[in-house]
Amino acid sequence: VQLQASGGGLVQAGGSLKLSCAASGSIFSIDVMGWYRQAPGKERELVATINSGGTIDYADSVKGRFTISRDNALNTAYLQMNSLKPEDTAVYYCRVVSRTGRYGINRSNDWGRGTQVTVSS
Repeated sequence: VQLQASGGGLVQAGGSLKLSCAASGSIFSIDVMGWYRQAPGKERELVATINSGGTIDYADSVKGRFTISRDNALNTAYLQMNSLKPEDTAVYYCRVVSRTGRYGINRSNDWGRGTQVTVSS
């Protein structure tokens, strides 16, 4: 499974960005799509996840500001980030947990390369 993330960049505090993550390859179905981030000197942390049933989980720090969604037909997840703060600055990583192969008997856990989000004060 290959993941292509895009949409990062530099924005002023209070601004917005939208990240996209497109999954491709021998995908039978996708269980979970999610975004994680890692700031300099810190551990990688969960930002938001959405599963195949539409259940969503957000980190407390982004609730009310970020929205995760997915387009199952395109195998793509999105992260709409509003009211960005300098503390949101990090490399954002897409993660996909999927079933692969002809009958989906294999489970795959894949990470994208990461996209930089920088929020200036």
